[in-house]
Amino acid sequence: MARMLKWLGLATLSFALTGSLVGCVPQEKYNAKVLENSALSEQLNDAQQEASTSKAQASAYRSQLDQLNDRLTTDEAMRNNLDSQNKELASQNAQLDAQLKDSLNAPPKVEQILQSGVGNALPAPLSNALSEFAADNPNLVEFDAARGIVKFKSDVTFATGSAVLTPEAKSVIEKFATILNSNAASGYELQVAGHTDNVPVTNPKTIAAGHLDNWYLSAHRAISVAKALMGQGVSKNRLAIAGYGDQRPVADNGTAAGRKQNRRVEVLILGTRHGGVAQSASDTVEPRHVAHPAELNKDSAAASDAQPEMER
Repeated sequence: MARMLKWLGLATLSFALTGSLVGCVPQEKYNAKVLENSALSEQLNDAQQEASTSKAQASAYRSQLDQLNDRLTTDEAMRNNLDSQNKELASQNAQLDAQLKDSLNAPPKVEQILQSGVGNALPAPLSNALSEFAADNPNLVEFDAARGIVKFKSDVTFATGSAVLTPEAKSVIEKFATILNSNAASGYELQVAGHTDNVPVTNPKTIAAGHLDNWYLSAHRAISVAKALMGQGVSKNRLAIAGYGDQRPVADNGTAAGRKQNRRVEVLILGTRHGGVAQSASDTVEPRHVAHPAELNKDSAAASDAQPEMER
């Protein structure tokens, strides 16, 4: 009996110890799972923060990309507009080219013009007035009687790379307009054509002003002269405007002197009146006097000879 009681006691103790050990194992696993879950929660929070940061960066990049796309769209529209203007100017040049070809490329001699009464023949009083006008302003103007062309030298008429008339040029054009509005010349149609040398336009300030290349610069200068004439009462119905850029040089662009001659604005006095009525050689020009300019500005012939050409 005592032995049995001893055996039962040992069995009970063994069972108790076994139950205690069995109960400890799940608690440790639970603690391990808690730690693992905590670590995963921290990783999840870190991942969520990184995702939030990445989302904010992506939103900023998307905003920058939208701004760039808007800017590209605006630049493309500006380029298309400038291309359209360029094509329009080229079309105008092509239309005017046929009308001017004979008088510009194969001009007859003055004696033949005056005797035959054809071509760009101007009445003697008008031709004499224009010759006197050019003689009084040799630094700025030349008169080609054979073609009926008054040439304004760009180096004095405008600053380098500019289409804004100098004060001296405005004063001379005012006197020129007086002749064009006279009875002898008031009916003539006028062609204002701008020309440049072959030096490309590279100055950012010139380009920013709208003179993107030599065609633009030549056309804009012709427009400036035409508007100055209109401001002095010359009817816009008489005026046509062209920009030839460097396409019609009259001298060698390989020299500074040649380039200087090529930079010009020409006003061609056509041989017909507005509306197709021929000009009479009996018309007279009112007496006039043109004062000789007191001095040259920095872009005059004397200054150009002393200083190198400026970039435009």
